[in-house]
Amino acid sequence: MKLSVVIPAHNEEGCIYETVQLLVVALEEFQIPHEIVVINDNSTDRTPEVCARLVETYPAVRLIHNQPPHGFGFAVRCGLQVFQGDAVAIMMADASDDPRDLVVAYQKLQEGYDCVFGSRFMRGARVVDYPAHKLLINRMANWFVNIIFGLGYNDVTNAFKVYRREVIEGVQPILSHHFNLTVELPLKAVVRGFTYTVIPMNWYNRKTGISKLKIKEMGSRYLFIVLYVWLEKNLSRGDYHRSRSKSYG
Repeated sequence: MKLSVVIPAHNEEGCIYETVQLLVVALEEFQIPHEIVVINDNSTDRTPEVCARLVETYPAVRLIHNQPPHGFGFAVRCGLQVFQGDAVAIMMADASDDPRDLVVAYQKLQEGYDCVFGSRFMRGARVVDYPAHKLLINRMANWFVNIIFGLGYNDVTNAFKVYRREVIEGVQPILSHHFNLTVELPLKAVVRGFTYTVIPMNWYNRKTGISKLKIKEMGSRYLFIVLYVWLEKNLSRGDYHRSRSKSYG
């Protein structure tokens, strides 16, 4: 099973090389067939040049320039349109995700799950230098999502997730333009009947660059997506559930 890794990158010249390098080392160590698709999202620094060096150094790395409109959600959606693997992982460019967790997630997919979700807030996870104000907002948001969906998954807003190709096809159309895509994909996957498991993961605050997540701008967008999928779950009568799709396939 070939694994694709989609990494959106906007002005990440200080960390994108190390992020990709560590991923390649981990995937090659465990002999996981892979490609790494870096989506340059309108960077104005040296990110494209650094990524070009990665392409020259590592044959499994591809560089795609996202065309307007730009934004995290658009960049990920661009990657989800061009990945070539049997499964796809979404990871951050800032080295906040641990490549060893990707190996574990890949192994979980091989057990038969459709999706693997990472959690920074369960036994076995390790979080380093999480900003206090973001942590408070994160826990409140995830508590709200858990209350209305009853998931038992406490880190829905986390970007680190891995999906089989059929899941990406099954959650279309994708609506999110921004970071709320990290919520839309897993909620749709669960509501539409795909199986999932949750693994503990490590998370490290970025050492270079600045975070692209603007909390003040994202609140209403997260809420929109959460309520949109909640309405699908409760009012669509299963029209988008995978079992219905198969019945009429």
